[in-house]
Amino acid sequence: MTAGENARWLSRSRAAVWHPCTQMKVHETTPLVPIARGEGAWLIDFEGRRYLDAVSSWWVNLFGHCHPIIGAAIAAQLGEIEHVMLAGSTHRAVIELSERLVQLAPPGLHHVFYGSDGASAVEIALKMAFHYWHNRGESERKTFVSLAGSYHGETLGALGVTDVAIFRDTYAPLLLQHARVPAPDAAAGNAGARAQAAADDAADRLEAHLAQHAGTIAAMIIEPLVQGASGMVMHHPRYLARVRAACTRYGVLLIADEIMTGFGRTGTMLAWEQSGAPAPDLLCLSKGITGGYLPLSAVLASDAIFDAFYADEVSRAFLHSHSYTGNALACRAALAVLDIFARDDVIAQNRARAARWREIARPLADHAKTRDFRTCGMITAFEVDTSRADFSRWAFARGLEREILIRPIGRTVYFMPPYVTTDAEYEHLVRGTLEMIEAA
Repeated sequence: MTAGENARWLSRSRAAVWHPCTQMKVHETTPLVPIARGEGAWLIDFEGRRYLDAVSSWWVNLFGHCHPIIGAAIAAQLGEIEHVMLAGSTHRAVIELSERLVQLAPPGLHHVFYGSDGASAVEIALKMAFHYWHNRGESERKTFVSLAGSYHGETLGALGVTDVAIFRDTYAPLLLQHARVPAPDAAAGNAGARAQAAADDAADRLEAHLAQHAGTIAAMIIEPLVQGASGMVMHHPRYLARVRAACTRYGVLLIADEIMTGFGRTGTMLAWEQSGAPAPDLLCLSKGITGGYLPLSAVLASDAIFDAFYADEVSRAFLHSHSYTGNALACRAALAVLDIFARDDVIAQNRARAARWREIARPLADHAKTRDFRTCGMITAFEVDTSRADFSRWAFARGLEREILIRPIGRTVYFMPPYVTTDAEYEHLVRGTLEMIEAA
């Protein structure tokens, strides 16, 4: 690694790479971060500068960069089969992964359909819900219900149930129109009377909507406990139980989007566990499923949904696919991730770690320029009182100067680092963020 290497790679990137969720003109003044390699919770550029990955590289990395167990599992799979089409074939890795996902899911979800990413999982679930009713002769059920402020992906179907304006508005003419119901935003976190009251109020409004429109609704989709892209909006698990009961009462399918909340992020393996309610009808998983190594998503379905497609007629089959469905390398990486969870008792370790991190972050909670400090398992979030219209971009750049990689959502700063982050590294993150807030 030598001086000037960063600039050389940045020049090549600007010339050829169109980056996601990015106004490319911004990078005339705000440089990209050129990453040469990763090591644990750290990203390292071409000149050796290190950045603590406080957002787990878009919420996907669970056990750090270049984890030897996951890498070895992928290497071993390369010696067996790298990929075979899942239409008409099967393989060991996808079978074993499906069996283990069924075991960790809420009881009743016995069938696993694979995609490539979170948005594709949502597309699959939406199509599956609509087609389920179609196969039952109830084709009038073709609308969906989602929460205000919801985010479920950026493909056209997923955008139809997304309520984040910057992603949705430009493409509004292309989207089907679906209903929004109020979110149970407790603002101050996911505990206490305030959160329960918000949950009950939002659930009452959902009940009223379902009572009036249930006959045309295919499904409701929800991010359990935390609405990520709308600013880490957290709600009480009571809301999930009431949603499950209402959907059952009015005969509406329920889709749990655990793309971000799954795999230990909220303090349990799946956020839905905290509801104490029966399983959703469809469950979407992605992001952390492979530990951040390879694209993969999964949709788990109930027996009732699977049975509605099981027939002699091809038209009743679920005709959805992509070329890399159930890719063997990705499945093997996911199996390694599940092995680490079991071997290291990760959920218990995370609960203890989250308690320590909450105390380490106490100076942020008490700071005069922050408000609504909240946590949910391994997720910490708070708002920064600032008049800067460009706060998110400014904070990202100021964080890099302090060797932390944060990516605020508007004025919401959140931490979601890999689970292998040490207490000392978390202190580094908090210290750098405090310095950034003071500078703001």
